[in-house]
Amino acid sequence: MEAAAGGAEPAGGCAAAPEEPVVSLADVLAENEELEKEARAVLGGSDHERCSYSQGAVKRQALYACSTCTPPGEEPAGICLACSYECHGTHKLFELYTKRNFRCDCGNSKFKNLQCKLFPEKGKVNSGNKYNHNFYGLYCVCKRPYPDPEDEIPDEMIQCIVCEDWFHGRHLGAVPPESGDFHEMVCQACMNCCAFLWAYTSQLAVPTVTKVTSLEDERIVLNVKETEEQNREIKKESGGDHQGKIKEEEQVEQYNEPSTSSGSKCPETVTKSDEPVCKLRELQTKQSLKKDTATFWPSNWRSKLCTCKDCLKMYSELDVQFLIDECDTVLAYENKGTSDQETDRRDPLMDTLNSMNRVQQVELICEYNDLKTELTDYLRRFADEGTVVKREDIQQFFEEFQSRKRRRTNRMQYYCS
Repeated sequence: MEAAAGGAEPAGGCAAAPEEPVVSLADVLAENEELEKEARAVLGGSDHERCSYSQGAVKRQALYACSTCTPPGEEPAGICLACSYECHGTHKLFELYTKRNFRCDCGNSKFKNLQCKLFPEKGKVNSGNKYNHNFYGLYCVCKRPYPDPEDEIPDEMIQCIVCEDWFHGRHLGAVPPESGDFHEMVCQACMNCCAFLWAYTSQLAVPTVTKVTSLEDERIVLNVKETEEQNREIKKESGGDHQGKIKEEEQVEQYNEPSTSSGSKCPETVTKSDEPVCKLRELQTKQSLKKDTATFWPSNWRSKLCTCKDCLKMYSELDVQFLIDECDTVLAYENKGTSDQETDRRDPLMDTLNSMNRVQQVELICEYNDLKTELTDYLRRFADEGTVVKREDIQQFFEEFQSRKRRRTNRMQYYCS
């Protein structure tokens, strides 16, 4: 890339063309590494070669729905990562991200004209699987696709940790906090089903700052209002009295050791049968404000839920036992994908070295060091001159490198004793 000299305007009075941004090789490699890291997190360590059916209901895995095989009107079905490649590679797929306790459906009775290539001996149905409109490419209370070609409002989609549907931020009854301020969300409908969670909101939930009001045309429109009354309500909900909040937090810590879901190893769920008082019952004696909104929670809030005998029974009856399992979190799923695949990523040079004898290893290491040194010196010239490395420059380097290598080899003399 050539820079304009002296910064003067070119002849004719026309403004100089803006310089194109220069991206270094280091920037490209760093961006590529970040994209790979995100992909590993999204796939959560899912196997891309073997169907997951033999594992039963997988705690969490990357899932897809095939619109070609199971379009709207047919029974919903989900397929694993490997089947999405091998059995549905040319089909129209909906990416479902991850669902809990799901077993691959590929090739079962829901697929009338397809047999799974990776694991054909499947049962007719997986009765333990749960389905929703996501399997038809629809999301949120508005039941629209994502991305939605008819929706011009930029909005973030957030997954509810209970029903695992995805919602537009503007359709949650409250404006979500900044994405870095919360880790999990429970939607309005699930808060109604799990009403016990309202007792924890004042101590654990991330407070929302504004409200959303539903308007006409079957579309939910933002109507942001901040009044003194709402601000007082927020302070009350988040424990406006600072001393009272500290006292309550100390009381919570007596029953739960702090924990985090960001580690690669998940802590075990411990039932404390010797607790003198049910923590939930104690919180319910205090006034808690229930609203028709979603709620937002920090990373370690699950470890603060009561695990007494009565509460465990309640979780089972509501089918939400996963709420006290920190390995169920999407963050734990993503961390598993990153750590598992980092372990599996092996250096091809080391693999090659391990397959050689000692003499071959020494020769290869010397050749590698020569290549590394000469390539570094060659590229440094471009960096010093501020010029762009072109494809023909790289081709020229390797042609010259091979030529020098042949000359060195031809000059070698071997002696036999």
